[in-house]
Amino acid sequence: MRMMHCGRCGARVFFDNTACERCGARLGFVPAEMTLIAFDEGWQRLGPAGPAQKPCCNYDDPVLPVCNWMLPADSGEELCLSCRTTAVIPALDKPENRLAWARIEQAKRRLFHGLLSLRLPVPNKQDDAEAGLSFEFLEALTPTESVLTGHAQGTITLNIAEADDAQREQARTSLGEPYRTLLGHFRHEVGHYYWDRLVRGSRRWLGEFRQLFGNERADYAQALQRHYAAPAADWSQRHVSAYASSHPWEDWAECFAHYLHMQDALETAAGWGLSMADALPAPCSPVAPRPLDLKAPLAPQLIEQWLPLSQFVNAMDRCLGTRDSYPFVLPTPVVAKLDFIHRLVASQTRRRRGILARPQASPLPLPSAPTQGTSA
Repeated sequence: MRMMHCGRCGARVFFDNTACERCGARLGFVPAEMTLIAFDEGWQRLGPAGPAQKPCCNYDDPVLPVCNWMLPADSGEELCLSCRTTAVIPALDKPENRLAWARIEQAKRRLFHGLLSLRLPVPNKQDDAEAGLSFEFLEALTPTESVLTGHAQGTITLNIAEADDAQREQARTSLGEPYRTLLGHFRHEVGHYYWDRLVRGSRRWLGEFRQLFGNERADYAQALQRHYAAPAADWSQRHVSAYASSHPWEDWAECFAHYLHMQDALETAAGWGLSMADALPAPCSPVAPRPLDLKAPLAPQLIEQWLPLSQFVNAMDRCLGTRDSYPFVLPTPVVAKLDFIHRLVASQTRRRRGILARPQASPLPLPSAPTQGTSA
């Protein structure tokens, strides 16, 4: 996400901050303005004028602040746009559950920031029971109880154990997953939601979806059973992850999550003014990453912007002694799927703003993506 600064003193501030470390101003994220705003103790704006705001009622939680988002002061609601979509939370009489809930809501707000940046619709089920979005954060109450993370008819369920770093790492290792995070879960599951909203039954997109991802009418339960019994040995030639090879719905969700990863990372790099010398094979000029341009084809942007940035991130991870943050390779079929998502998202943005021209499909075949592999 783009760089943010305190409206009172101009210091750099970060998306999850509730106060400026330099001047002490209270901070709150205003979704309509897509930035953190500085406030005094009475929630009066400091700095540039704008509509009056009030904090989400989860902002001043007496035990552990759960949210730093704002909503219009004249709103009849008490919860912000993100918190209003949370339908079920774990029992808060356990301190560890309160911490898990705070971490989960933090990841969800980052998800919502990305969706709002792309101008994708984010209705909640309180306002739209049929097409809205809601979240249930559940706890396994006994050792034998199973709580599955997933999506069904606009409701995303998350096992709160995913907020425990040790348990999540154990699951990542046992399942052979190179990448597993709270934010990654949300981006994957919301991909299922947008498939239902934007692709299912669409005369414009469904046919092309089936050409790229496969026929989603294939039996889902049987497909998953086959995958867990024997994952496709050649999955890396056509898919972004092994799980993506299990069924077209999962392929879509993994690619949709990947698209959100790229857009947010590029926007963040641009916000920090990152410029990478020698990021591409010589001769070249320094690369200045910028958010994906929805008016332009995706493939050249991947080659010129995303691959250098992801390689830089992995290089930083290795010099700090941690595993690669981006353990992925993008073969040509995956780039084609990402391009499909890019054009679909652009069509939604254009419909909501009425100003963008439809990007053309990227020409294929594309240059092979440099490997992001694990070798040093």
